[in-house]
Amino acid sequence: MRFRHVRVPVRQQGVAMTATRRHLLAGTGTALAGIAFSGALAELFAGTAAASVHTGNTGYGPLVPDPDGLLDLPRGFRYRVLSREGAPLRSGEGAVPGRFDGMGAFAGRRGRVHLVRNHENSARVTSGVPTVPGLTYDPAAKGGCTVLTLDARGGVLDERVGIAGTAVNCAGGPTPWNTWLTCEETEDLAGTNGYARDHGFVFEVDPADPRRSGAVPLTAMGRFQHEAVAVDPRTGVVYETEDAFQRPFGLFYRFLPDRPLGGPGSLRAGGALEAMRVPDVPDLSAVREPGTSFDGVEWVPVPDSQARRTPIRLQDFGPRGITHAQKLEGCYWGGRSVYFVSSFARASQGSAADHHGQVWRYDPHRGRLTLVVVFGPDTDLRLPGESPDNICLAPGGGLMVCEDGGGAQHVYGLTRRGEVYAMARNAQALATDGSGQATEWGEFAGVEFSPDGGTMYLNCYTPGTTFAVTGPWR
Repeated sequence: MRFRHVRVPVRQQGVAMTATRRHLLAGTGTALAGIAFSGALAELFAGTAAASVHTGNTGYGPLVPDPDGLLDLPRGFRYRVLSREGAPLRSGEGAVPGRFDGMGAFAGRRGRVHLVRNHENSARVTSGVPTVPGLTYDPAAKGGCTVLTLDARGGVLDERVGIAGTAVNCAGGPTPWNTWLTCEETEDLAGTNGYARDHGFVFEVDPADPRRSGAVPLTAMGRFQHEAVAVDPRTGVVYETEDAFQRPFGLFYRFLPDRPLGGPGSLRAGGALEAMRVPDVPDLSAVREPGTSFDGVEWVPVPDSQARRTPIRLQDFGPRGITHAQKLEGCYWGGRSVYFVSSFARASQGSAADHHGQVWRYDPHRGRLTLVVVFGPDTDLRLPGESPDNICLAPGGGLMVCEDGGGAQHVYGLTRRGEVYAMARNAQALATDGSGQATEWGEFAGVEFSPDGGTMYLNCYTPGTTFAVTGPWR
């Protein structure tokens, strides 16, 4: 295995030290998270202090149970429910569909904010995204996006369909020209599950006026089980994750557009799709030590980006193979690098090793891949709900991470000092056992901040709910 282990000097209380790994535990009232960090956190957390052990009042303090049973937050924070599944769309186009997933927030005119929200609907759901002429790709498909327009005070002015007739819209990402790329997490072909057209594509949605973007698949970006994307604002290169939890696991891709940074609609011009190869590392889950870096990352042309006969992750990338990872999910651009998440890995399902989540950083200038954060299981805590999914940068530095697993679901904050704390907990129990104890909660998704940084927007997957959280952010 060819890799270079980075030992990054950090300072704590004025004393120079070398940190390659730190463990910390965060008390949340119902669950604990076992997390290991590297010392190479300067870009990720906007600071270089070593992670340390904190419990109880880390971050904004303990979570306070919500008397209305929806969302538990720290004292001083409040939420507003912006949208609930089943309510009528303000546009009159039908009912709000369910399965709220990835989301982007965009500045509008006169202080308005446009929220573009994915709906991860498969063909089996009973109530999909309403079909709208000019905005529908495949009338037989039930996924898509809805768009909420908020006024300068955060009130809902409008709620309408952004795109319809797509399938299993999971996550996505914003473009530098303020549109949303929504991703289909499926590889179903026409004729499968009643679909009339092929699926597994990325689509562009204009949040200010969805009719300008229509429903056009960006086929050159590949047909696979898309999860999320991030665009390099300097070069226009688009990075893409593939969420495949069964072998063969997914790949990490980059798309080289023919019209980089060309504005709305420019990605339709096509380009080249490549997959990441880390020499001698066929499975990223085998990497256990935060701070481990790999130089000389290679990008290999995808033989058939449309997967006409064979899914891309099964295609022949030559005798040296390609690098896979289980459950590649969240993806975002920060500083000079792209960050992406492997939500979990299970050796029992074919991964090289177990973990409860990894955060990776790829620096395209250096061609270097670094493991930045590991969530378990090499601590005493092996809770099923530690898997990170959607992630976003917080205005004050650090990350907000949506949990996706069993048990009570949380949004965790990771501070610039390397602390981890619970920011929110879903109080909406979906089911109870005979003793009245909750047995299932809906995961969080779509965490995002308003353009001014004063509001955190958040989705509960089911029952579909979009929240706006305000309070004493710092």
